[in-house]
Amino acid sequence: MDMTPEFIMLAFTLILALVQIGAAGMARTAELGAKWNAGPRDADVPPPGKLAGRLMRAQTNLFETLPIFAAAVIMAHIAGKDGQTLTFVGTHLYFFGRLIYLPLYAFGVPYIRSLVWLVAAGGLVMVLAALFV
Repeated sequence: MDMTPEFIMLAFTLILALVQIGAAGMARTAELGAKWNAGPRDADVPPPGKLAGRLMRAQTNLFETLPIFAAAVIMAHIAGKDGQTLTFVGTHLYFFGRLIYLPLYAFGVPYIRSLVWLVAAGGLVMVLAALFV
């Protein structure tokens, strides 16, 4: 059985989550060094710099909605609601919104970043709404 477009968007979002974990980790390692990364990290650590901090916050931001998104996509599939306009468009808006959000946050772009976040959140709401239509 082929994956639905909604599951493909979920899979891409999970890959994006891994990319964000890696990006935040690499930025933090660049600040503190490979010895810190390989060590037990028992000592107090200075706060992250601008880029690492932004990447870490973007990762946290994604992880706040990712479980809801994943559950909504799975529920829509189980309920036979995938393939509808709400789920198809909603999953695409969520993924591409989150994809665009990352560099906007990393580069410190205000306002547009918030607008893109709203687009992604709107996509999530669309998938949730599909469960009730």
